[in-house]
Amino acid sequence: MRMITVGENDAGQRLDKFLCKLMPACPKGLLYKLIRKKDIRLNGARCTGREQLCPGDTVRIFAPEECFSRKQTVPDGAALPLAILYEDAQVLIVNKPKGMDVHSGSRSGAPTLLAGVQQYLIRSGAYDPAHEQTFSPALCNRIDRNTQGLVIAAKTAAALRAINELIRERCIVKCYLAVTSAPLPRKADTCTAWLKRDGTTVTVADEKRGPDWKEIRTQYRVIARSGDLCLAAVTLHTGRTHQIRAHLAHLHAPLLGDPKYGRARGHEENQCLCAYALRFPADLPEPLSALSGRTVTAPLPAFVGHYFPEVTQETIYSALSR
Repeated sequence: MRMITVGENDAGQRLDKFLCKLMPACPKGLLYKLIRKKDIRLNGARCTGREQLCPGDTVRIFAPEECFSRKQTVPDGAALPLAILYEDAQVLIVNKPKGMDVHSGSRSGAPTLLAGVQQYLIRSGAYDPAHEQTFSPALCNRIDRNTQGLVIAAKTAAALRAINELIRERCIVKCYLAVTSAPLPRKADTCTAWLKRDGTTVTVADEKRGPDWKEIRTQYRVIARSGDLCLAAVTLHTGRTHQIRAHLAHLHAPLLGDPKYGRARGHEENQCLCAYALRFPADLPEPLSALSGRTVTAPLPAFVGHYFPEVTQETIYSALSR
Protein backbone atom coordinates (compact mmCIF):
# COMPACT_ATOMS: atom_id res chain seq x y z
CA MET A 1 0.00 0.00 0.00
CA ARG A 2 1.15 3.51 -0.83
CA MET A 3 -0.30 6.72 0.54
CA ILE A 4 0.51 9.71 -1.64
CA THR A 5 -0.12 13.37 -0.85
CA VAL A 6 -0.77 15.51 -3.92
CA GLY A 7 1.62 18.46 -4.23
CA GLU A 8 1.34 21.71 -6.19
CA ASN A 9 2.95 20.20 -9.29
CA ASP A 10 0.56 17.22 -9.33
CA ALA A 11 -2.61 19.26 -8.75
CA GLY A 12 -4.82 20.51 -11.56
CA GLN A 13 -4.99 17.20 -13.44
CA ARG A 14 -7.40 14.29 -13.45
CA LEU A 15 -6.72 11.46 -11.06
CA ASP A 16 -6.44 8.84 -13.83
CA LYS A 17 -3.90 10.98 -15.73
CA PHE A 18 -1.86 11.35 -12.54
CA LEU A 19 -1.99 7.60 -11.93
CA CYS A 20 -0.83 6.81 -15.48
CA LYS A 21 2.30 8.92 -14.87
CA LEU A 22 2.84 7.54 -11.38
CA MET A 23 2.35 3.92 -12.50
CA PRO A 24 3.72 3.76 -16.07
CA ALA A 25 4.17 -0.02 -15.99
CA CYS A 26 0.53 -0.60 -15.01
CA PRO A 27 -1.73 -1.45 -17.98
CA LYS A 28 -4.72 0.87 -18.23
CA GLY A 29 -7.11 -2.05 -17.92
CA LEU A 30 -5.55 -3.03 -14.60
CA LEU A 31 -5.49 0.60 -13.45
CA TYR A 32 -9.24 1.05 -13.93
CA LYS A 33 -9.85 -2.37 -12.38
CA LEU A 34 -8.00 -1.18 -9.25
CA ILE A 35 -10.22 1.91 -9.21
CA ARG A 36 -13.42 -0.16 -9.58
CA LYS A 37 -12.33 -2.56 -6.82
CA LYS A 38 -11.64 0.42 -4.52
CA ASP A 39 -7.97 -0.51 -4.31
CA ILE A 40 -7.39 3.12 -5.24
CA ARG A 41 -9.13 5.71 -3.07
CA LEU A 42 -9.09 9.50 -3.11
CA ASN A 43 -9.23 11.19 0.30
CA GLY A 44 -10.38 7.87 1.78
CA ALA A 45 -13.41 7.62 -0.50
CA ARG A 46 -14.31 5.68 -3.61
CA CYS A 47 -13.30 7.40 -6.86
CA THR A 48 -13.85 7.09 -10.59
CA GLY A 49 -10.55 8.50 -11.91
CA ARG A 50 -12.24 11.58 -13.36
CA GLU A 51 -11.75 13.69 -10.23
CA GLN A 52 -9.62 16.84 -10.47
CA LEU A 53 -6.73 16.74 -8.02
CA CYS A 54 -6.10 19.54 -5.53
CA PRO A 55 -3.04 20.24 -3.38
CA GLY A 56 -3.22 18.20 -0.17
CA ASP A 57 -5.44 15.43 -1.58
CA THR A 58 -4.42 11.93 -0.52
CA VAL A 59 -4.39 8.93 -2.83
CA ARG A 60 -4.22 5.46 -1.31
CA ILE A 61 -3.08 2.74 -3.71
CA PHE A 62 -2.97 -1.04 -3.29
CA ALA A 63 -1.03 -2.28 -6.34
CA PRO A 64 1.97 -4.47 -7.23
CA GLU A 65 5.27 -2.71 -6.65
CA GLU A 66 6.35 -3.27 -10.25
CA CYS A 67 3.57 -0.94 -11.41
CA PHE A 68 5.33 2.10 -9.96
CA SER A 69 8.09 4.14 -11.53
CA ARG A 70 11.40 4.86 -9.86
CA LYS A 71 12.14 8.31 -8.55
CA GLN A 72 13.22 10.73 -11.22
CA THR A 73 16.93 11.42 -11.27
CA VAL A 74 19.26 13.50 -13.42
CA PRO A 75 22.86 12.26 -13.69
CA ASP A 76 25.59 14.56 -12.44
CA GLY A 77 27.24 14.35 -15.82
CA ALA A 78 24.31 16.24 -17.36
CA ALA A 79 25.49 19.57 -15.94
CA LEU A 80 26.59 22.05 -18.58
CA PRO A 81 26.81 25.83 -18.89
CA LEU A 82 23.49 27.48 -19.78
CA ALA A 83 23.03 30.84 -21.47
CA ILE A 84 20.05 32.02 -19.40
CA LEU A 85 18.34 35.07 -20.87
CA TYR A 86 15.28 35.19 -18.58
CA GLU A 87 14.29 33.52 -15.32
CA ASP A 88 11.53 33.86 -12.76
CA ALA A 89 9.91 31.46 -10.29
CA GLN A 90 7.94 29.74 -13.06
CA VAL A 91 9.88 29.93 -16.30
CA LEU A 92 13.41 29.77 -17.67
CA ILE A 93 14.37 30.94 -21.19
CA VAL A 94 17.75 29.81 -22.47
CA ASN A 95 19.77 30.38 -25.62
CA LYS A 96 20.48 26.92 -27.05
CA PRO A 97 23.76 26.66 -28.95
CA LYS A 98 23.99 25.20 -32.41
CA GLY A 99 24.77 21.46 -32.44
CA MET A 100 22.92 20.52 -29.24
CA ASP A 101 19.79 18.36 -29.07
CA VAL A 102 16.94 19.71 -26.96
CA HIS A 103 15.94 16.18 -25.92
CA SER A 104 17.81 12.89 -26.15
CA GLY A 105 18.60 12.38 -29.80
CA SER A 106 20.58 10.24 -32.15
CA ARG A 107 23.98 11.07 -30.68
CA SER A 108 24.24 8.66 -27.77
CA GLY A 109 25.68 10.18 -24.62
CA ALA A 110 25.74 13.75 -25.93
CA PRO A 111 24.51 16.38 -23.45
CA THR A 112 20.99 17.68 -24.07
CA LEU A 113 19.42 21.00 -23.24
CA LEU A 114 16.68 19.37 -21.13
CA ALA A 115 19.21 17.52 -18.97
CA GLY A 116 21.21 20.71 -18.55
CA VAL A 117 18.12 22.67 -17.49
CA GLN A 118 17.08 20.03 -14.97
CA GLN A 119 20.57 19.81 -13.50
CA TYR A 120 20.72 23.61 -13.18
CA LEU A 121 17.38 23.67 -11.36
CA ILE A 122 18.47 20.89 -9.02
CA ARG A 123 21.66 22.75 -8.12
CA SER A 124 19.79 26.04 -7.64
CA GLY A 125 17.24 24.34 -5.37
CA ALA A 126 14.28 25.07 -7.65
CA TYR A 127 13.69 21.37 -8.38
CA ASP A 128 14.08 18.36 -6.09
CA PRO A 129 13.25 15.03 -7.79
CA ALA A 130 12.94 13.31 -4.41
CA HIS A 131 9.93 15.48 -3.54
CA GLU A 132 8.07 15.11 -6.84
CA GLN A 133 5.71 12.26 -7.72
CA THR A 134 5.21 12.72 -11.47
CA PHE A 135 6.49 16.17 -12.46
CA SER A 136 9.88 17.20 -13.79
CA PRO A 137 10.80 20.53 -15.43
CA ALA A 138 10.14 20.36 -19.16
CA LEU A 139 10.83 22.24 -22.38
CA CYS A 140 7.80 23.95 -23.90
CA ASN A 141 9.14 24.39 -27.42
CA ARG A 142 11.84 22.69 -29.42
CA ILE A 143 14.20 23.66 -32.21
CA ASP A 144 16.40 21.52 -34.44
CA ARG A 145 19.87 20.45 -33.30
CA ASN A 146 21.58 22.73 -35.81
CA THR A 147 19.29 25.68 -35.08
CA GLN A 148 20.38 28.01 -32.28
CA GLY A 149 18.23 30.26 -30.17
CA LEU A 150 15.49 30.58 -27.58
CA VAL A 151 13.88 27.66 -25.79
CA ILE A 152 11.34 28.00 -22.97
CA ALA A 153 11.55 25.68 -19.95
CA ALA A 154 8.78 25.40 -17.36
CA LYS A 155 9.82 25.04 -13.73
CA THR A 156 6.34 24.13 -12.47
CA ALA A 157 3.41 22.09 -13.77
CA ALA A 158 1.16 25.18 -13.72
CA ALA A 159 3.63 27.10 -15.89
CA LEU A 160 3.97 24.14 -18.25
CA ARG A 161 0.20 23.96 -18.77
CA ALA A 162 -0.06 27.73 -19.24
CA ILE A 163 2.83 28.01 -21.72
CA ASN A 164 1.60 25.00 -23.71
CA GLU A 165 -1.84 26.60 -23.95
CA LEU A 166 -0.35 29.87 -25.23
CA ILE A 167 1.64 27.93 -27.84
CA ARG A 168 -1.42 25.95 -28.93
CA GLU A 169 -3.40 29.17 -29.33
CA ARG A 170 -0.52 30.86 -31.23
CA CYS A 171 -0.37 33.63 -28.62
CA ILE A 172 3.43 33.69 -28.41
CA VAL A 173 5.03 35.37 -31.43
CA LYS A 174 8.14 33.48 -32.52
CA CYS A 175 10.61 35.33 -34.74
CA TYR A 176 13.66 33.75 -36.38
CA LEU A 177 16.67 35.19 -38.16
CA ALA A 178 17.59 33.34 -41.34
CA VAL A 179 20.14 33.71 -44.12
CA THR A 180 18.88 32.43 -47.46
CA SER A 181 21.21 31.28 -50.23
CA ALA A 182 19.10 32.98 -52.92
CA PRO A 183 16.98 36.15 -52.99
CA LEU A 184 13.48 35.95 -51.54
CA PRO A 185 10.64 36.75 -53.98
CA ARG A 186 9.60 40.00 -52.26
CA LYS A 187 10.82 42.47 -49.68
CA ALA A 188 8.14 41.23 -47.27
CA ASP A 189 5.33 38.72 -47.53
CA THR A 190 3.14 36.26 -45.66
CA CYS A 191 3.07 32.98 -47.57
CA THR A 192 0.57 30.15 -47.29
CA ALA A 193 1.29 26.61 -48.45
CA TRP A 194 0.66 22.98 -47.51
CA LEU A 195 3.11 20.63 -45.80
CA LYS A 196 3.23 16.86 -45.48
CA ARG A 197 5.56 15.02 -43.14
CA ASP A 198 7.20 11.86 -44.42
CA GLY A 199 9.46 10.29 -41.81
CA THR A 200 12.35 12.63 -41.07
CA THR A 201 11.63 15.02 -43.93
CA VAL A 202 8.71 17.14 -45.17
CA THR A 203 7.32 18.21 -48.53
CA VAL A 204 5.71 21.58 -49.29
CA ALA A 205 3.19 22.30 -52.05
CA ASP A 206 1.06 25.26 -53.09
CA GLU A 207 -2.16 23.23 -52.87
CA LYS A 208 -3.50 20.61 -50.51
CA ARG A 209 -2.91 17.16 -51.99
CA GLY A 210 -4.62 14.96 -49.45
CA PRO A 211 -5.79 14.58 -45.82
CA ASP A 212 -2.23 14.33 -44.50
CA TRP A 213 -1.32 17.79 -45.79
CA LYS A 214 -1.35 20.59 -43.19
CA GLU A 215 -1.65 24.31 -43.89
CA ILE A 216 1.39 26.45 -43.08
CA ARG A 217 1.77 30.23 -42.94
CA THR A 218 5.20 31.84 -42.86
CA GLN A 219 5.87 35.58 -42.75
CA TYR A 220 9.20 37.09 -43.74
CA ARG A 221 10.82 40.50 -44.04
CA VAL A 222 14.15 41.03 -45.76
CA ILE A 223 16.50 43.00 -43.51
CA ALA A 224 19.63 43.08 -45.69
CA ARG A 225 21.12 41.66 -48.89
CA SER A 226 24.65 40.76 -49.90
CA GLY A 227 24.89 39.41 -53.43
CA ASP A 228 22.53 36.44 -53.62
CA LEU A 229 22.29 36.16 -49.83
CA CYS A 230 19.35 37.59 -47.88
CA LEU A 231 19.08 38.15 -44.14
CA ALA A 232 15.41 37.84 -43.21
CA ALA A 233 13.27 38.01 -40.11
CA VAL A 234 10.86 35.07 -40.27
CA THR A 235 7.73 34.80 -38.13
CA LEU A 236 5.82 31.54 -37.77
CA HIS A 237 2.03 31.68 -37.80
CA THR A 238 1.85 27.87 -37.72
CA GLY A 239 4.33 25.52 -36.13
CA ARG A 240 5.01 22.52 -38.33
CA THR A 241 8.09 20.31 -38.46
CA HIS A 242 10.92 21.97 -40.46
CA GLN A 243 8.45 24.64 -41.56
CA ILE A 244 10.93 27.48 -42.09
CA ARG A 245 13.55 25.33 -43.77
CA ALA A 246 11.13 23.59 -46.13
CA HIS A 247 9.01 26.67 -46.89
CA LEU A 248 12.03 28.82 -47.76
CA ALA A 249 13.28 26.07 -50.06
CA HIS A 250 9.84 25.96 -51.68
CA LEU A 251 10.16 29.71 -52.32
CA HIS A 252 13.47 28.98 -54.13
CA ALA A 253 15.41 30.73 -51.35
CA PRO A 254 16.70 27.82 -49.25
CA LEU A 255 18.36 28.35 -45.93
CA LEU A 256 22.11 28.77 -46.19
CA GLY A 257 23.94 25.75 -44.77
CA ASP A 258 20.84 23.52 -44.67
CA PRO A 259 21.97 20.01 -45.73
CA LYS A 260 18.45 18.65 -46.10
CA TYR A 261 16.47 21.32 -47.94
CA GLY A 262 19.11 23.81 -49.07
CA ARG A 263 22.63 24.33 -50.31
CA ALA A 264 24.94 23.32 -47.48
CA ARG A 265 28.07 24.45 -49.34
CA GLY A 266 30.03 21.80 -47.46
CA HIS A 267 29.12 23.25 -44.03
CA GLU A 268 26.36 21.00 -42.70
CA GLU A 269 26.85 22.27 -39.14
CA ASN A 270 26.62 25.92 -40.22
CA GLN A 271 22.87 26.16 -40.69
CA CYS A 272 22.08 29.89 -40.63
CA LEU A 273 18.90 29.90 -38.56
CA CYS A 274 18.33 31.35 -35.09
CA ALA A 275 15.19 31.39 -32.94
CA TYR A 276 15.79 35.03 -32.15
CA ALA A 277 12.80 36.55 -30.35
CA LEU A 278 9.77 35.54 -28.29
CA ARG A 279 7.01 38.10 -27.74
CA PHE A 280 4.46 37.34 -25.03
CA PRO A 281 0.93 38.80 -24.94
CA ALA A 282 -0.06 41.51 -22.49
CA ASP A 283 -2.12 40.97 -19.33
CA LEU A 284 -1.13 37.37 -18.75
CA PRO A 285 -2.63 35.93 -15.54
CA GLU A 286 -0.73 33.93 -12.94
CA PRO A 287 1.50 32.00 -13.10
CA LEU A 288 2.85 33.89 -16.15
CA SER A 289 2.08 37.48 -15.16
CA ALA A 290 5.80 38.39 -15.02
CA LEU A 291 6.02 37.69 -18.78
CA SER A 292 3.12 39.99 -19.71
CA GLY A 293 4.03 42.11 -22.73
CA ARG A 294 7.67 41.06 -22.55
CA THR A 295 9.90 40.37 -25.56
CA VAL A 296 12.95 38.17 -24.99
CA THR A 297 15.69 38.27 -27.62
CA ALA A 298 18.81 36.21 -28.19
CA PRO A 299 22.25 37.73 -28.79
CA LEU A 300 22.93 38.48 -32.44
CA PRO A 301 24.08 35.16 -33.96
CA ALA A 302 27.59 34.96 -35.36
CA PHE A 303 26.39 34.23 -38.88
CA VAL A 304 24.83 37.70 -39.07
CA GLY A 305 28.15 39.41 -38.41
CA HIS A 306 29.92 37.03 -40.78
CA TYR A 307 27.71 37.63 -43.82
CA PHE A 308 26.22 41.05 -42.95
CA PRO A 309 28.75 42.96 -40.83
CA GLU A 310 26.82 46.22 -41.21
CA VAL A 311 23.72 44.82 -39.44
CA THR A 312 23.36 45.60 -35.72
CA GLN A 313 20.88 44.71 -33.00
CA GLU A 314 19.24 48.10 -33.61
CA THR A 315 18.75 47.20 -37.27
CA ILE A 316 17.04 43.99 -36.24
CA TYR A 317 14.83 45.72 -33.64
CA SER A 318 13.76 48.30 -36.23
CA ALA A 319 12.79 45.56 -38.71
CA LEU A 320 10.85 43.61 -36.09
CA SER A 321 8.88 46.67 -34.98
CA ARG A 322 7.45 47.31 -38.45
